[in-house]
Amino acid sequence: QVQLVESGGGLVQAGGSLRLSCTASGRTFSSYAMAWFRQTPGKERDIVAAISWGGASTYYADSVKGRFTISRDNAKNTAYLQMNSLRPEDTAVYYCAARGGFAYTTKSEYNYWGQGTQVTVFS
Repeated sequence: QVQLVESGGGLVQAGGSLRLSCTASGRTFSSYAMAWFRQTPGKERDIVAAISWGGASTYYADSVKGRFTISRDNAKNTAYLQMNSLRPEDTAVYYCAARGGFAYTTKSEYNYWGQGTQVTVFS
């Protein structure tokens, strides 16, 4: 079992930055692919970014390419999402997710989820 706890959300002005953290319990964090998803009311939970277990491979949704960076520190059992040049349309609840094996981009592939952290961007 893996438990995930997100932190770092908040209220930020458009153009600003936030860094989300996702800390995992357990001793096998380094064997899990990690991802960030986001969801707004009435909408599907969509992929934002994903990273392979070793960090060598990453994926970004087109809407965040060039602005967001996913990374991980396996020694700290933590994954990060650095969000720069934030826009009002980035407002959502952000969830981190984990799965053993490869990093996929569909939410159904992920076994473990955090509780979510709210990000609100105002103009």
